[in-house]
Amino acid sequence: MNAVAGDNLLVEARDLGKSYPKVFRPRDRLRALGKLLLGRNDIDSVAVLRDVNLSVRRGESLGLIGENGAGKSTLLKLLTGVLTPTSGSVAVRGRVGALLELGAGFNPEYSGRENIAMSAALYGLNGDEMRNKLPEIIAFADIGRYIDEPVKHYSSGMVVRLGFAIVAALKPDLLITDEVLAVGDESFQKKCIRWMEEFLDAGGTLILVSHSMYHIQKLCRQALWLREGAVAAAGDVFEVTQAYLAYHERKLAGAVQPISLAAAQGLEFHLLGFAVNGIAQEMPVFVDAGSSLRLRVRVHSRDGRVPVIGIGIARADGTPLYGLTTEIDGVQPREDGEKAYVAEIEFQNLALLPGAYTLKAHAADTEGVRLFDTLERGAVVRGKTREFGLIRLQHLWRDVESLPVPIRSSASER
Repeated sequence: MNAVAGDNLLVEARDLGKSYPKVFRPRDRLRALGKLLLGRNDIDSVAVLRDVNLSVRRGESLGLIGENGAGKSTLLKLLTGVLTPTSGSVAVRGRVGALLELGAGFNPEYSGRENIAMSAALYGLNGDEMRNKLPEIIAFADIGRYIDEPVKHYSSGMVVRLGFAIVAALKPDLLITDEVLAVGDESFQKKCIRWMEEFLDAGGTLILVSHSMYHIQKLCRQALWLREGAVAAAGDVFEVTQAYLAYHERKLAGAVQPISLAAAQGLEFHLLGFAVNGIAQEMPVFVDAGSSLRLRVRVHSRDGRVPVIGIGIARADGTPLYGLTTEIDGVQPREDGEKAYVAEIEFQNLALLPGAYTLKAHAADTEGVRLFDTLERGAVVRGKTREFGLIRLQHLWRDVESLPVPIRSSASER
């Protein structure tokens, strides 16, 4: 998302920030108003968005992700001119179609038909153009007799139907949507997705906010993750969404505590080291889906007996996925120095789907009954896929025709 000169650059934000005065109590509002009237700028404020940099070129698709309260809606309002920035700058070029807060821009007392006419006028359409577009908009919205009812009688899904139908008929250069796919029935969601895909294929530009990583990955090539008002990650949609999902898995599992390599002295068996793909440091290891994963474990035996070494793979939230020991597979660790033993295992064609995982090494007694020591390492599996779950199972489709896999392309690649 680097800045690009020329007509292809539709959206550009530089060091963009937004702050609001702290007005928790009525006297806070009076104090803030008084300072504004006196021309003072020392108003106590809280930053909801800070130092955001992004650029979107014609034909690109950007997904905005983040937790509730991260600043996504605020950023969209700054991009569409609904809010003015406290710091930094933002520039948007071309005709913009925006679907922000539910019902925004609609007069609840007017009918759907009257709101269509009002929206068309705001977008600069004359009477003849509006009349030509009207049947298309009504057909897309598909809300029946409610088109002549006041919008205040509409359900949330009907409001979104009408709003999206208007935007779809106007075919803007840039479409900005905030959780439009979270409202409405499944058939309308499918209609919206199909329209967005056709819009992008025709060279349209999209900025999409959604909590659905499936829709973000399906429709967007780039992603920007906002966390507490700042950019946590930006770039390729698969890498950013996988980092975001991994963050939530760690959050679900609780605070991750550093794991010390110092073995508990006095144990009959304790771990001397645990290396993942040759890396022994206490840091997450990145590995590509389908590649090889090598785990090397070294154990100290107090009395020189051969230990049993165990290996485990768990999801970041602690859910066990796979485990085995040297005893289960009928192998024995190799002696590696005085009273030390080592074993290495390699997982070829790694079947784990992209995400965050915890790798575990265990030291057990000779019989494999008593567990004495454990070390853990974090691992992030990278890859571009929209498959569900945790592992990839070998499979073969039968009685089907092969179709090209849809991969969203940028304008420069078309």
